[in-house]
Amino acid sequence: MTDIEIQKVTAHIGARVLGVDVSKPLDDITVAALRTALDEHKALVFDDVDLDDEGQQAFARHFGDLTTAHPTVPAVDGAPNVLPVDSERGRANHWHTDVTFVLNPPQASTLRSITVPPYGGETLIANAAAAYRDLPEPLRAFADTLWAEHTNDYDYAVPDESVDEDQAAQRAQFTSITFRTAHPVVRVHPLTGERGLFIGGFAQRIVGLSVGESRKILDLLQAYVTRPENVLRWRWSPNQLVLFDNRITQHYAIDNYDGLPRRLNRVTVAGDVPVGIDGTRSHSIQGDASHYTSVAG
Repeated sequence: MTDIEIQKVTAHIGARVLGVDVSKPLDDITVAALRTALDEHKALVFDDVDLDDEGQQAFARHFGDLTTAHPTVPAVDGAPNVLPVDSERGRANHWHTDVTFVLNPPQASTLRSITVPPYGGETLIANAAAAYRDLPEPLRAFADTLWAEHTNDYDYAVPDESVDEDQAAQRAQFTSITFRTAHPVVRVHPLTGERGLFIGGFAQRIVGLSVGESRKILDLLQAYVTRPENVLRWRWSPNQLVLFDNRITQHYAIDNYDGLPRRLNRVTVAGDVPVGIDGTRSHSIQGDASHYTSVAG
């Protein structure tokens, strides 16, 4: 084990990791140190990494079994666990937590820079635990009681009439299998016990409320997640790897690079079924994601 140095990037989220060669197998002590840092900082940045797709998968496997690339979107050719996050295939410029529409979303995501535009293209990552702590006590108590239905068949911000043929095809593929899952709005992190707001773009309705009522409540809670103090704004450089805790963060890819090429490769670590503050677990309403990730019994 080398001497690991953790440098905070902001007060509430993000840290740089120095002294770890992620291209090599890591010993248990190093992995434990990285897990502890991830629990504290929610997002970890590794600079000047020497990784290909195989290496990125090997690094991610230190934290658990991998999911396949995505429940509905194709993987990189020959690498079924690697999702190309490519500006040519659509842009994730909305706040979300990865794949929350399935029963057990990924516990962690890794993003590796492949093609970086000369300007723009940052990734925002928000600390959902800090957001929960920011809630006034009456609002926090209210949120503790709520459940939300998450789906990949969500209300897109772009209306149908302004979507071109390629975008329509991408949308159709993304929703080719409909998934609907009920999750607690306040999720308890299985390792730290922290409570975080588990919402984001795939959360479309509060269980028991109308869509209109749900949107007002979700927007109110989401405003705490996306407070600037709770957000890391990461400007990509070549050969960087970012690891973030998908159980207690949201992220957003900013579309501010004039349509220039931008490509990251994503590998995600399989996660557990979310649990609310009363110990109740999430439940699936529609869609079988067993081809994407296994559920530990």
